[in-house]
Amino acid sequence: MAKPRKVLTLNAISARGLARLPQNYTVGGDVADPDAILVRSTVMHDMVIPASVRAIGRAGAGTNNIPVKKLSERGVPVFNAPGANANAVKELVIAGMLIAARKLVPALRFVEGLSGSDEEQHKATEAGKKQFAGCELPGRTLAVVGLGAIGCHVAEAAIALGMNVVGFDQAITVDAAWRLPSQVRRAESVEDALRVADYVTLHVPLLDATRNLINVPRLAVMRPDAVLLNFAREGVVDNAAAVEALNAGKLAAYICDFPANALKGHAKVVALPHLGASTEEAEENCAVMVAEQVADYLEHGNILNAVNFPNVAMARESNFRLAISNANVPNMVGQISTVLADAGLNIHNMVNKSKGDMAYTLVDVDSAVPDAVMASLSGIGGVLALRYLPA
Repeated sequence: MAKPRKVLTLNAISARGLARLPQNYTVGGDVADPDAILVRSTVMHDMVIPASVRAIGRAGAGTNNIPVKKLSERGVPVFNAPGANANAVKELVIAGMLIAARKLVPALRFVEGLSGSDEEQHKATEAGKKQFAGCELPGRTLAVVGLGAIGCHVAEAAIALGMNVVGFDQAITVDAAWRLPSQVRRAESVEDALRVADYVTLHVPLLDATRNLINVPRLAVMRPDAVLLNFAREGVVDNAAAVEALNAGKLAAYICDFPANALKGHAKVVALPHLGASTEEAEENCAVMVAEQVADYLEHGNILNAVNFPNVAMARESNFRLAISNANVPNMVGQISTVLADAGLNIHNMVNKSKGDMAYTLVDVDSAVPDAVMASLSGIGGVLALRYLPA
């Protein structure tokens, strides 16, 4: 049976997701000394995160609102839910392309401005509708920059609509490569993808390497009739550069999910209020995924989809488990093994993996671990966090 634990929620988390936590967990927005925190959009950078916290679960994909580096230094994994909102974002990207292709926003504004009798409005409609003549998507080329779960979904949907798709991802994962439809042509660079596209959609996280990914030089290689779509993260497009390109006739339209003063009121911009994952289904999917991941970590030490830790899972073959977060330094496994051997504890099974500067070790031993051994393990240089997880 799961141990009683406490989970603090910083936002409204889907009830379907919370139901995936063990029944004896205490969950709520006013929980003191929590074992874990579940969050959606709350910015945690200035928050005092209690020392009791062993895991953070972000019910979504991006973790820019979470102080990941500080938590890594404490040995705390930050879980997210990659792909859980992929369908919701995919549908909005397709909607964005259709909005641009059929000039729907200026057409709606035109209709809202009509006045007079029905007959007068009908005449005005027939006279004015030619300015909103658009194009169809089949045969057009879509460039997908970023081929994670969302990018792959978008590529697949675009192909189903009859579009040609070119994709670029500097560090595509093996799983993503398997998901990617074979019809997607691989670009050698961002510029290679931008140069041939009628529509460009971005699906990258906001990192130092992706901030202002679309800037003046890259906008310059795009076709003047191309449409740029950003449903990824605010900051991956240089808004000032995009406006400059729109004003100069070097970009046809910019459709994004991130309102900003630089974009407000521009006739060629459609900015939505961050609707990418705002569907009931996406919120539930994200909550379910992250709740299951956090619970598995708290109970068994297994890690799946932590942005700062490697994926590590080990089947329980013993009642006595140690979970060790440590710096990725030489001889860590040797030191852990030595401490256990010196205490007469037999290692039944062990897994150690690393991700960048962070490493994680699961150890099952054949007998109970005394407090003195826990103290010795904690004293090893580079050990950031240690948990004892008896069944």
